[in-house]
Amino acid sequence: MKKYFQFDQLGTNYRTESIAGLTTFLSMAYILFVNPNILTLADVPDLPNRMDAGAVFTATALAAAVGTLIMGILAKYPIALAPGMGLNAFFAYTVVLTWQIPWETALAGVLASGLIFVILTISGLREKIINAIPAQLKLAVGAGIGLFIAFIGLKNAGIVVADPATLVKLGDMTKPTTLLAVFGIVATVIFLVRGFKGGIFYGMILTAIAGMVFGLIDAPDKIVDSVPSIAPTFGQAFAHFGDIFTWQILVVILTFLFVDFFDTAGTLVAVANQAGFMKDNKLPRAGKALFADSAATVTGAVFGTSTTTSYIESSSGVAAGGRTGFASIVTAGLFLLALFFSPLLGVVTSEVTAAALIIVGVLMASSLRHIEWDKFEIAVPAFLTVIAMPLTYSIATGIAMGFIFYPITMLIKGRTKEIHPIMIFLFIVFVGYLFFLH
Repeated sequence: MKKYFQFDQLGTNYRTESIAGLTTFLSMAYILFVNPNILTLADVPDLPNRMDAGAVFTATALAAAVGTLIMGILAKYPIALAPGMGLNAFFAYTVVLTWQIPWETALAGVLASGLIFVILTISGLREKIINAIPAQLKLAVGAGIGLFIAFIGLKNAGIVVADPATLVKLGDMTKPTTLLAVFGIVATVIFLVRGFKGGIFYGMILTAIAGMVFGLIDAPDKIVDSVPSIAPTFGQAFAHFGDIFTWQILVVILTFLFVDFFDTAGTLVAVANQAGFMKDNKLPRAGKALFADSAATVTGAVFGTSTTTSYIESSSGVAAGGRTGFASIVTAGLFLLALFFSPLLGVVTSEVTAAALIIVGVLMASSLRHIEWDKFEIAVPAFLTVIAMPLTYSIATGIAMGFIFYPITMLIKGRTKEIHPIMIFLFIVFVGYLFFLH
């Protein structure tokens, strides 16, 4: 095992990788509860055809476990996968609720997008596109995602709240749950400054304990629970695959394809940059990593959940010292265990994970120092990429802004030979995407 994952070459060990896998799991465990809530449209009363929440919970855990296991064993990266936030909201609120498409047909659309991804991955096209992205834009994507998840962390902590006049403002810093999140941030910073590789993990554990001690987090009333049946959603994508051949479903499939393609690309690049995996502006074993993502989407659709994708929260595991696919194997195992010990996950609240997201954002923002800010043709697309992600609450939109302006500024500067033909194609695609989005 140590030889297969090259522990000695990468300077890691079982303990470090295990802590990294656990840290990643705790950072993204919220998806086990959020995803069923969104896909079942729990906040919409009197819905005539609603997905079964228990089945979606099981499908979420299984899709995450299978996808993460493939990533760990095949691509050997400490990157975890799960049903993507944003894509699940599009599935539920746009496709099912607004367009009145049955959730069974929507799952068939997810399956179709996954199968197309598998074909594109095997052909090598996805890897070529990612490797054609300029290094400066890759750095900007990583930093932008860092700001984006830090913003999510600040919002989850209650430090940043909505305001009708200024859009956002400082939250109530005397609120007990906000103070708990602040405690978590301080504790995590202390651990990391003192050189603890698992500082993010230790910070979350300490925060959860403090929350239970002060009555802000409910202690679990039981340890083991039965696994909900997956029967209500399993195989529905196959059963309704014949319903996808309409123009409306084609739009659904293309949207799943587009958002997943670039969200995954951004996540892989960001995590790889943080872990030091990038070599000559290329991601080794990118094809295998992308195949894991594609296979996970197909698997998730069959089980009964929306598009499964690589998670930026994997950066928390990397920050805890994870460097190999063994960390992903640990994370996958924990997702399977979560099926039986789901009551214990209730202590991992948004206040507990807020510190991890904020600190990871700090770590990822460090890539800003490598961007050539003194060259305006680089600074403009890089800045727009970075700033648009948190302000539009979308990784894909941030990437679109940067990729649209990069060819423009490089062309005006006279550096046309440095513009890869794929970047010209992506320029056209992103312009069309932004118009289609609205």
